[in-house]
Order: sequence, then structure tokens, then C-alpha cells
Amino acid sequence: MDTLWWLVIAVFFIASFVGLIVPIIPSVLVLWGGFLVYVFALEGSLSVVFWVGMAVLTVFLLVVDLLANMAFVKRTGGSKWGERAALVGVIVGAFVVPPFGLIIVPFVLVLIAELLQKQPFEKAVRIAFASFLAFISGTLAKAVVQIVMIAWFLIEVL
Repeated sequence: MDTLWWLVIAVFFIASFVGLIVPIIPSVLVLWGGFLVYVFALEGSLSVVFWVGMAVLTVFLLVVDLLANMAFVKRTGGSKWGERAALVGVIVGAFVVPPFGLIIVPFVLVLIAELLQKQPFEKAVRIAFASFLAFISGTLAKAVVQIVMIAWFLIEVL
């Protein structure tokens, strides 16, 4: 029976990576599902340091999506409206044709916001492209953090 539970944990961990590109799957929360299966189904124990570390990394992962777009737009000279459009774009884009909505919606909203702020078209496109780079960078960062979380879990239990 233990093998079945370990298989369930592995499925949770794999699904967390699928969630990086299919935002309807809450990646980090799915990871926690694997941790909880270990604790409750396999009656394992994890240290307080592990749980605190996972909580900190979870908060980091949840904030990355929201702040990455805003930061990239700001760094490329975007306006406050462009930053806000990037934030709204990530939230709305998560529900519009995932995962493409996370790329297209922020791009379009930032482009429109910057054009409304009288930015030259080329600069507005460059700023909007930053929202795409933010998605790629944020996804890679989240993947690395999820690998760290899984590795920490495995070190803790083995």
C-alpha cells in the first residue's frame, strides 16, 4: 500500500510542474498535496523547519507571478498604467485560453496602456514584450523553486 501512496505523491509533484503552463492547476498547492499525503497517508513526519521553509517558498511562488510582470514593465520604462495593466493581464490571462492567455493578455493590455500614455509604438511594443519575458522568467524561477521544494522534501524523508 505504501507504494501506491508514493505513486500518488509522485503524481502530485508532476502535476505541480504541469501547473506552470496550465494555470488552472495551482502548482505550489499541488506540491503541498504531496507533502500532506506523506504526513497523513504514510504517517510520516516532517520537521518544523521544513514546514516553515515550505511556507516561505510558497509565499514567494505566489508573489512571483504578480510582481514579475510589474517589475519587468517598470525596468523597460513602462508607466504606472503599464505596470497595473501587466498585473491585471496576469490575473485575467490565467483564465483566458491557458497557458497562452498568460502571454497574450498581459502583452496586449500593456501595449494598449502604453499607447494610451502616448509612448511611441516601438517603445510600447518593447515594454509589452517585457511582460512576455516576465512570464518566461517567472516560470523558470518557479520551476527551480519547486525543484528545491521537492528535493528538500526527499532529503527530509529519506
